[in-house]
Amino acid sequence: MGYLKLLRRRPVLVLWSSAAMSVLGDRLYGLAVMWVVYASTGSAAWMGVAAVVESIPYIVIGTFGRDLVARFASFGALGWLDAGRAAAACAVPLLWSPDGGGLAVLLVLVFVLGTLGALFDPNLGGLVPDLVEPGEVRQVTALLDLTTRIAAIAGPGAVGLILLTVTEVQLFALDGVTFVVSAAAMWWLHSHARRTVRSATSVPAPGGNSAPGTTGSAVAAVPVLRRHPDVAVGIGLHGVGFFVAAVSAVGLPALLAVKLGQGAAGYGLALAAVGAGALAGNLLVGNVRLGRWLSVYCGAWTVAGLALLGYSAAPSLPILLAVGFLAGLATPAAAVTLRTRLAEFGKPQRLRLITVDQTVIRTAGTLGMLTLPLAVDAAPATAFAGAGVLLIAAAGVAALAGRRVTAAAVALPAGEPVASRAS
Repeated sequence: MGYLKLLRRRPVLVLWSSAAMSVLGDRLYGLAVMWVVYASTGSAAWMGVAAVVESIPYIVIGTFGRDLVARFASFGALGWLDAGRAAAACAVPLLWSPDGGGLAVLLVLVFVLGTLGALFDPNLGGLVPDLVEPGEVRQVTALLDLTTRIAAIAGPGAVGLILLTVTEVQLFALDGVTFVVSAAAMWWLHSHARRTVRSATSVPAPGGNSAPGTTGSAVAAVPVLRRHPDVAVGIGLHGVGFFVAAVSAVGLPALLAVKLGQGAAGYGLALAAVGAGALAGNLLVGNVRLGRWLSVYCGAWTVAGLALLGYSAAPSLPILLAVGFLAGLATPAAAVTLRTRLAEFGKPQRLRLITVDQTVIRTAGTLGMLTLPLAVDAAPATAFAGAGVLLIAAAGVAALAGRRVTAAAVALPAGEPVASRAS
């Protein structure tokens, strides 16, 4: 299997191991924030506020801070960002108290963690493709995506075991430990990149990209998107997908209870089915070349829309579990396909496009979480059906529009990497 071949390379193994720890840390962090906020306020609305507070830096920095993001385009800089996140996470158990002041401190630290994450995430995505040959980018992207899929299955059980020995607030400290591990991995990768560059300064990086760990200049996104309208269409569809994702995120428990009379056990089975499908989808997209990127991408989102319709019409739990498996199958196909397409660009363009994509999905996801739960409360099945129709329509429009605008795009300027052509 291609994954095992990649993991035999020390830089990839170090990166994947730190990513696995980070995903576990994300699970700990997400549970800790929501539980601590709810325990101190008794309000689900404040849980939503915490989620919005974390997303604000992603939206603001992604929209206005392209030069700021580009300053951290090296593994060494990412190590310092992770060190800052470790300090912020470990500070929560020390500063938090079960009153209004403690809640304010928690929200401030959530904002700090969101700010550091908004600088870290796109830069890591921009650096990863330079660790491997161009023909291996899809596989290494899928390998990193695999950590998320494994965590979706094993994460809840792991968190449950951890909570047998620590309190919810102490989960923040454990999250800080995962950031320490990630920081060490980033600094090791930075040193490895410097050694590699010194030993082969006359050899260009694979695919014409700059050497890993070097800082590129910030570029404007609009000219790049105009030259590659297929990417603009793909990012737009990604936003629609994250907008409607709020329906399943908050509405699946309600749908199970109202339509099928299921409780927590049924919800757990539904999540497990989605996780199993996502794991299978990752293994498929990571090891089999499926075809033209935009066709695969729009097809995956169409399947996701059909799954939402299937949820709304499922007459029994077994059928709903089958629908959940189908929904999970589509998720990595969409995620890996888009990220692989963005990796084809030169480093400055790649970083900016990943940042734009991150900004779009954070904005759309936040809007979805603020609005769609109202529809779920009113009629869960109808909300799922409406979200499915919207997503299917958006995927269809994206497929048609992407094909037309790509065919109509003018020739590439001489200064743009050949690798960034639409595939």
